[in-house]
Amino acid sequence: MDAIKEFFRDQAQYLRKDVWEVARQIGEHPELGYKEYFAAEVLCCYLQKHGFEVKRGISGVETAFLARFKGTRPGPRIAYLAEYDALPGVGHGCGHNLIGAASAGAAVILSKSLELAGEILVIGSPAEETSGAKVTLVEKGIFKDVDAAIMFHPGSQNVPVISSLALDALEFTFHGRAAHSVAATSFGINALDALINFFVGINALKKQIPQDMKVNGIITEGGTAPNIIPERAVARFYIRARKRKDLDELREQVIRCAEGAATMVSAKMTWQKFEFSYDEMHTNLALAECFTKNLHELGIQQIAPPQTAMGSVDMGNVSRAVPAIHPYLTLGMGTEIPHTRDFAQAALSPDGESLVMLAMLALALTGWDVVSDNKLLQQMKREFLTVK
Repeated sequence: MDAIKEFFRDQAQYLRKDVWEVARQIGEHPELGYKEYFAAEVLCCYLQKHGFEVKRGISGVETAFLARFKGTRPGPRIAYLAEYDALPGVGHGCGHNLIGAASAGAAVILSKSLELAGEILVIGSPAEETSGAKVTLVEKGIFKDVDAAIMFHPGSQNVPVISSLALDALEFTFHGRAAHSVAATSFGINALDALINFFVGINALKKQIPQDMKVNGIITEGGTAPNIIPERAVARFYIRARKRKDLDELREQVIRCAEGAATMVSAKMTWQKFEFSYDEMHTNLALAECFTKNLHELGIQQIAPPQTAMGSVDMGNVSRAVPAIHPYLTLGMGTEIPHTRDFAQAALSPDGESLVMLAMLALALTGWDVVSDNKLLQQMKREFLTVK
């Protein structure tokens, strides 16, 4: 490891106590998406303490923020992504307290170099667990002129290269006509019957589509009383596919199922998106290879092969805008199951502290490679333009 990276390693040790305090405070004060006022303030204050210029409430999102630190001369702009929302009833069962702290810590480590060229950003992105704010931040141009977007996620293995499924969240409403369910049956139009027909059609569709396409739904409204023919019935669906173009085709199939189900009982159907759509994650392989090399230099030898997460992440939308990575790093022994209280406890344990230290240093070293190695930067950009 060269001298500058040894310097960063020393900085990580010096900052260790304060960065873990950030992670601990956020972990002990879990807040749901778009309500992360405490977490955002903790992160902003920590970054301001280290000389970052901080703007709160960016892009019309109260708990989003943008922190900036300019180097001594022009150069690349790298963005570290901070997440800090919790899960209802579980707390930080996805370890977002570690993500936010590690990204802030990495940025501060990198800012300590007197040789820093370019600019370091920390982008606070709320509500990853629900309707991810990264979608809004991308649409509002926050990632314009960013050369690389970097973050990590705690998990059960060290996986530098991941992909994820594209996601659409669709709400279908069936409109019928109310009537007494016994005395005026022929007058009514049963919206619930249309909805049930829809679910039957979806079950048939599932048998025809590839296994990596997912269609999962629930009934959220089905009527008001047994003696009233339902005039309104509503269902919500998540539909997923490996590629956005495949998901667009699947969405049209699902909509046609809904239209056909409504026609069968002379009902009407409307649909809308009830959450943001996520694109699939495109890991920039050049950047991921650099991250992996730094893990090796830090003594991490157990590296898992590329994997496709069966869920969806709003980092996918970022990866369509700039070269990006979203690696997973092992929390503890990798035995805790995400989205559980046990995982939340592990994220507040000594294992969580060790992971934050590893993650922030690996992120910082990777950021340094991006700003200091023009060959790597050009390789990342060429790859991004190819896969985009």
